[in-house]
Amino acid sequence: MAIPDYQSLMLPLVKLASDKNEHSLQEATQTIAKEFNLSETDLAELLPSGRKTRFYDRIGWAVTYLRKAGLLNSQGRGRFQITQRGLDVLKNPPQRINVEFLEQYEEFVEFRTRRDREDEEVPIVEKLEIQTPEEAIEAAYQNLRQTLADEVLQAVKNCSPAFFERLVIDVLVKMGYGGTRKDAGKAIGRSGDGGIDGIINEDRLGLDVIYIQAKKWEGSVGRPELQKFAGALQGKRAKKGIFISTSTFTSEAKEYVSQIDSKITLIDGEALGQLMIDYNVGINSIATYELKKIDSDYFVEE
Repeated sequence: MAIPDYQSLMLPLVKLASDKNEHSLQEATQTIAKEFNLSETDLAELLPSGRKTRFYDRIGWAVTYLRKAGLLNSQGRGRFQITQRGLDVLKNPPQRINVEFLEQYEEFVEFRTRRDREDEEVPIVEKLEIQTPEEAIEAAYQNLRQTLADEVLQAVKNCSPAFFERLVIDVLVKMGYGGTRKDAGKAIGRSGDGGIDGIINEDRLGLDVIYIQAKKWEGSVGRPELQKFAGALQGKRAKKGIFISTSTFTSEAKEYVSQIDSKITLIDGEALGQLMIDYNVGINSIATYELKKIDSDYFVEE
């Protein structure tokens, strides 16, 4: 079952709190997950940042909005309790509590208006229905990152083969392979060497080496090219190789490398673009934004 959007969680949260007891976000997450018959897989789904689960995030934001509307109040350290206004709502409960319903309360309208003024150019997250503000930020980030990755890959495809080979070495060095850049690419750019374009140390001490095949390709790389590369590795008595392409790999090629003894890592154009972003190769940072949250422990009085 799909994880419910945060607005669908509002009425169940108010009903959960109708016993007038204090409730924690963790307790609410577990109880309402059962109500919606969510599976362990659903509950384990993470936000793109990997910092928290998607369902827990939506529970948290639903509670926040209910607090802003005065239906719940905060008891500190991720705990909440129903208010008299919340109890009054349950005397004649609506079919659904959503943003439109909460707009009848002045405090909530003020909260929304303030957010609109602070971020006029960003689409209001409530209009997206299923996203919390944190999800919206991460979705926007992922969209920007994917657009950048596409631009990077296109730039890579437009560069010369010699520049591409140097770029590959730059990425691998930034990832921690090869020690210094001077030591990184031995024999890079050599042709006719049994399908091997270069050699790089796996670590700074040179305890092991990795053989590289780096080529700009127009179509998908198939199994025959991987077989040729695997054969070249065997000829060198090597066990590790990296095959980097600006295009994609066929399913047959991926299946082949998963079955052979040699360890061959495949990096297609999409993955290369993402690595360049991760390790700032050909990339400049233009802005940095910090997401902060309250430190509840700071406000605990002994």
